[in-house]
Amino acid sequence: MKKNRLDKAYPYLFILPFFLIFIAFNLFPILYSFAISLTKWDGVNPSVFVGLENYIRLFTADPLFYQSILNTVILIAVAIPLQLAMGLLMAVLLKDFFSKSRGFFQFVNYTPNITTPVAVGLVFAILFDTRIGTVNRILMALGITGDYIDWLGQPVPAMAVVILLLVWKYFGYIMVMFLAGLSGIPDELYEAASIDGAGWWKRFTHITIPMLKNTFVFLVTTSLISGLQLFAEPQLLFSRGGGGVVGGPGRSCLTVIWHMYDTAFKRFEFGYGAAIAYGLFLIILVLSSGSIKNIVKEED
Repeated sequence: MKKNRLDKAYPYLFILPFFLIFIAFNLFPILYSFAISLTKWDGVNPSVFVGLENYIRLFTADPLFYQSILNTVILIAVAIPLQLAMGLLMAVLLKDFFSKSRGFFQFVNYTPNITTPVAVGLVFAILFDTRIGTVNRILMALGITGDYIDWLGQPVPAMAVVILLLVWKYFGYIMVMFLAGLSGIPDELYEAASIDGAGWWKRFTHITIPMLKNTFVFLVTTSLISGLQLFAEPQLLFSRGGGGVVGGPGRSCLTVIWHMYDTAFKRFEFGYGAAIAYGLFLIILVLSSGSIKNIVKEED
């Protein structure tokens, strides 16, 4: 009896370290940050319980919160389709036309995805610097523009730079995911379509795209979630090349996480900063729940 009890306990002993780490470093911070969101606390003086006051302020009296949401939505609404288009195009080209050198191009295109945000922000800040930036020098040398363009000092060019940065950094990951999806499409489908006289474009639109539906849903969902949490790249870009302005010129690149970071760790409003984080959580939950329902429905 004692031996049987020990045998039954062994599996729980092996998974116990995971649960202890998860509770200490994941679950507890989540619950504690929610408790902080119900208080007014500067990190030094004792916290004061204010109930839902922070959330009422967030949704009714904070124009920067709505501006940061709008900025984030604009950035990801432009960047994600470009990432998907470039990733799919590169994946199809590597599979159909560059299969022999596929490994090299996979490595080259995926490298930006594993590059640290600090390095990416620094490189793009130097490239698009008004006076010494490589981009301005090339444009002037080609005669495209006769004067320096203040890429990081004007709202629209600043957003264009951030979008370019996001596309360059993350389309390699999307390419790899599409390559994995393409490998699961049976070659017999393409062979049968070729026998029936279908050209490359018809095979692409009638076989490749429909068969990659689940991959598209997965990539769009995960890209939306990660895009709404955008912070490091624009923050590092403008801290180096934008004069240290929070949110870039005219706060045109202020994201929700950047607003939360500035509120909590620069203005020391930890309670309100936690409320911003949970406000973003609700937005992500609403947006992602639709995609999850579609996936479950397809599986059923």
